[in-house]
Amino acid sequence: MKTTAIIGLSLLALIWLWLAWMLLTAGGVNLRNIMVMAMSAIIIFVPLYKKFTKKN
Repeated sequence: MKTTAIIGLSLLALIWLWLAWMLLTAGGVNLRNIMVMAMSAIIIFVPLYKKFTKKN
């Protein structure tokens, strides 16, 4: 994995964590907010994981 890809993924993860924290502090910890966080993480990180881990 290239250094730029690692930096980009780290930055994206930090932004996602900040937004998830904002969601939980504003809306409280309940099942709906946890499900929204989980679905957004799957939508964002699974395709990126598949892209960067496939063998060339």
